[in-house]
Parts: sequence; structure tokens; C-alpha cells
Amino acid sequence: MMNETIAALLKNKDCRFTPSGPTIGEIAALAAGIRDAFQRIGARADAPVCLCVERKPHLLAALLASLAGAPPFILPHAFQPQVLKEVSEASPFRLILADTAIDPPAGATVLPIADCRPGHRPLTIVHPPEQPFLSLFTGGSTGKPKVWTKTPANLFGEAFHLANAFGIGPDDLILPTVGPQHIYGLLGSILLPFVASARVLDRTCVFPREILGALRKEGATVLLSVPAHYRALKAADELDRHALKLAFSSAAPLDPEDAAFFLNKTGLAIRELYGSTETGGMAYRAYGENHGSWEPFACLEWKIKDERLCVRSPFVSPDLPRDEAGFFMTADRVAAGEARGFRVLGRVDRIVKVAGKRVDLEEIREKLRRIPGVLDAHVAALPQKGSRQAEIAALVASSRPAREVRAAIRTLGDTYGRPRRIRVVKTLPLLPNGKIDRQRIEALLAAVHRPRAAE
Repeated sequence: MMNETIAALLKNKDCRFTPSGPTIGEIAALAAGIRDAFQRIGARADAPVCLCVERKPHLLAALLASLAGAPPFILPHAFQPQVLKEVSEASPFRLILADTAIDPPAGATVLPIADCRPGHRPLTIVHPPEQPFLSLFTGGSTGKPKVWTKTPANLFGEAFHLANAFGIGPDDLILPTVGPQHIYGLLGSILLPFVASARVLDRTCVFPREILGALRKEGATVLLSVPAHYRALKAADELDRHALKLAFSSAAPLDPEDAAFFLNKTGLAIRELYGSTETGGMAYRAYGENHGSWEPFACLEWKIKDERLCVRSPFVSPDLPRDEAGFFMTADRVAAGEARGFRVLGRVDRIVKVAGKRVDLEEIREKLRRIPGVLDAHVAALPQKGSRQAEIAALVASSRPAREVRAAIRTLGDTYGRPRRIRVVKTLPLLPNGKIDRQRIEALLAAVHRPRAAE
């Protein structure tokens, strides 16, 4: 059924994928050319190819080519040499399909997408929906690189669900502020417009002026963004609804003040999407509507075991272990919420032991964020030299002088949970997908000298 549905969408040849760019028919022809190019050079159908593609129509064409007999792809989160080296070590590849200049790892050959001339053989969808066709390279929740495989049923199925659940269709134009190298951007700016026969801006708008200009000039109806960009929009007095009918946020918790500002300016409640690369989307909530509770997707089955969220969903990566009933146990701590929803309490891997006491790093972060003048914070547990114990460290974003922030932190009541290493910055370092850059943050905190006992 999945393959037949995708094949039916490809028959809508005159539908434009971007406002002034290629049609679905032209993208399908390029997909056939990609498939034929790999077959001409004798690429093995089961040997993964690294996908370094920036333009959205090219990325859609590559995914369709894989469904039509081209090799499976690996999509890195960035195209820098170090990232590509890490990808090749985690999942070896010999070929790279690219539409941008890159420095390939040793032993890898680049196939320019410009050499994949549109093919004349029909594009026939042959890949089994339940078999992996794409691997996503992520930083993981711990900052350590991971590769997750996804099937057509995982990704296209989730895109169909989003289109149906939120009423996205041919009249819509999607404005993305995150790139398609991450699952949120991939779903929202590549697969969602395809399955909904909607259009998407080919460029990715990052800065407030770009976003506001696209809302005003392009008539975008769906905003696909992240908390960091919603916060940046607070500085824009000219924020207005224009033609916008939906606004999504994902990748990190949305600040209530930022959501309230957006609601006041546009009349739209931002819809937060909850999930991960490995699990796919699991739930959503709209700011102001039972905001503390998440409403599970209609296709999701869930239960709580040992305070942890367990899910059974068609979007879960085949790499994840499941129990006998097909449930995967996540690292998310939850409790039953309003109606049939759940409330997120934190993550299991964010609870540490300090001097034998349980410390919830997310609780500490929330305490820091409530200090006047603190914009954001990240809390980590760093190992002490020569000891098996951990100590709490915090990177705090604030416009206040560092000494004032440190003095305020020293007044926090919990001795064990009080950060001992503190660094104050203007803003937290972020990755392109809107998530915090854990490696950069840990490097900044590791460089902080531990304060004297008197402090």
C-alpha cells in the first residue's frame, strides 16, 4: 500500500515542489537519473552511499531513487570533513552523492548530482516499505555519534500522519528554519510537502529578518521552526500572522514566554512536536491547551513502566529493541497527564549521583532558569579527577555580570545539586537543528577552574 501511494503521488507531475523550482515530474526524472547513474558504475544495491545534498529537490530525488532501486543512503548532520570521517567510521561507505563541494574521506569517491542526467526509464517504486533505506547520523542524547536506520514506512508514514493530523495540503507553503539533514527538517521540509502535494521554500531561513521576509513576501502558511528561532523573533516588533495558519516547534523544549509572545503577535498557538530520530514523532501539544501534557499521536500505543515511557509505533527505527509485545522503552521519565496524555518528567540519563544523593539535572536547570536575568542554562555532571564521583557544572546564558549570577546560584538551597563549576555566557552554543551543542558546552565547562571551598 505504501509503494502504491507514493507511485500515485508521482503521477501528479505538474505539481511544483518549490514555488519557482522543479515539478514532481522533473524530480522523478532526476530520481531515475540517479538510479541509472549508480547502476552504470556498478554500485552494489546493498552498499550504503553517503548523501551530501543541500538542495531540497535533490534530496527528495535521491530518496525516491533509493525506493526505485538505487542504494540506501546515509544522511550526515553536516558535511564537514570531520563529520564525514566519523560517519565513515560508524558506517563505512565508498561513494558520496553530492550537489555541493566537499572534502571526502580517504577511499571515498564523489558522484556529482549534476552527472545524474534525468532518466527515460520509468521510476518504479520497488523497495519493500519495511526494509531500511536511509540512515540518519545524529549526535544522540549523550553527544556520542549514532547511526539510526529508518524504513520508508517509518519516514513516509510519519509524513502522511503529520499531513492528515494537521490538515496540510496542496494550498500550503512550508517555511523551514531548520535544514533537512536532521529528521525534523527532513520530515517537515522534504517528505511532508511531497506527501501533502504542498510546496516548500528551497532555501532555509535562519535569521529573524529572513523569516519575517518570507512570511510577508512568500505567503507561507506553515512555519517549521525551533525554540531558538522563536526566541529570536521576540526582538522583531513587526512579527505578524500574514497567511500563516500553522507553526511547529521541535528539537528542544519551547520557552512559555516565547510561545506567549508568538501567540499574542499572530493569534497562533505554536504546536510542539515530541519525539526523537530513533523513535520518530510520538506526541504534540499546543501552547495554552493543557500545555503541561502531551497528546500522543493517534497511531501511537504507550504505557508507563518503572516511570519510563514505552511506545509501540510504526515510526520506531528497526534498530531499537522491543519487548514481546513490541514496545520500546525510552529513556524519558513520564507520568499520566490530562485526558489520554502524559507529562514528561525528565530523562533517566539526566539523573546522577552526587555524594550518594540522587540529583536531577533538569530540576537544577529549571531552578537556574528562574533566576532573574538568566535566559537559559545547561547543567552537566562532570567526572572529578582522581575520583569516581561527579560534580555539577552549569553553563548559564545571561546578560548579568558573571559575579552576580554566581552569587545568585550560591543561594540555591540544595547543596548537593548546586553547581560547583559555573560559566556565564551571552548565549548557549547551538547546533544547526536548534539543539544545544553538547560537545562545545562540555569543552567550555571542562575549562572552568573548580571554585575554592570557601565559595
